[in-house]
Amino acid sequence: MLDAEASATQPDGCEAAAILLMLLGDEEAAEVLSRLDPAEVERLGSAMFDVADVSEAQVDGVFDLFMSRAKARTTIGFGAAPRIRAVMEHALGAERADGVLARITPPTRSHAMDSLRWMDAKTIAGLIEQEHPQIAALVLAHLESPIAADVLQLLPADVQPDVIYRVATLDTVSAEAIEELERILVREVATTNSTPATARGGASEAAKIMTNTRPGTDQRIIRSLTKIDKKIAQVIEDEMFVFDDLLEIDEKNLGVLLRNVENDVLVVALKGADGRLRDKMFGCMSARAADSIRDEMEERGPMRLTEVQEAQKAMLAIARRLADDGTIMLGGRSDDYV
Repeated sequence: MLDAEASATQPDGCEAAAILLMLLGDEEAAEVLSRLDPAEVERLGSAMFDVADVSEAQVDGVFDLFMSRAKARTTIGFGAAPRIRAVMEHALGAERADGVLARITPPTRSHAMDSLRWMDAKTIAGLIEQEHPQIAALVLAHLESPIAADVLQLLPADVQPDVIYRVATLDTVSAEAIEELERILVREVATTNSTPATARGGASEAAKIMTNTRPGTDQRIIRSLTKIDKKIAQVIEDEMFVFDDLLEIDEKNLGVLLRNVENDVLVVALKGADGRLRDKMFGCMSARAADSIRDEMEERGPMRLTEVQEAQKAMLAIARRLADDGTIMLGGRSDDYV
């Protein structure tokens, strides 16, 4: 075992993984890397340069760490899927088991989706810009939100609202749609694996993509989307700006907002607010006004969650109106404002 001095500088995490990988043969190391995400490969590759000069004691420590963690693992999850199916079929019969498993089996990523992870935004946009918006929506729903936002902005402006609408209304994706996507992305490969239906998209996913777009792009798309489906546009906008986001507003703008909100609405909205946001709002009031709000909140007692949510939505609507009028600025991602 390592002495105390060696243990203090013993590599762990990514550095330990990098040392272990460099001790493997080329084929074994390549096999490990092939099972990682692009970001993980990049981090691990960088760590391999950093640990190129390590001591024998550190290498021994990495082996000890690996062995201790390996021994702590069980084999209960190995080959779990076939056993779960066998148990379900025995209990429910083949037909009913198929129905249950279709609802509970975690979604798997197809070969096409796996290849998307290694493409940049420009390449992905070039692949889907001439395809049906539904295919573009399916691609965006499978990407990380920042990458999806980059791809969206590279698509023609008149297509963007339709694509976001389709992301927001995606639910269960059929095997046929996945196969069509695979045909587009890997035309030269004959795909023989069957692909189960998977759940993707939704208003939350669409909102995440929109939140990562450039300033101004989000509101332009929302305005166009409103003409397609006003309800979906409103749901996405609600997901993009939630009550806790008011924490990002500076004290001056928050004070202006509070002066435009009726006390009855504010009291109910604050009942379900994060403690930090509540304290920040109280700090924007006079001590007398803050004490009055606190007293009224206590007098109201427990309130229905739906009532609190409606009050918070009303406050957010006022915030958006004031922002649209240029009266206040709502702090957005990094230095942007909406």
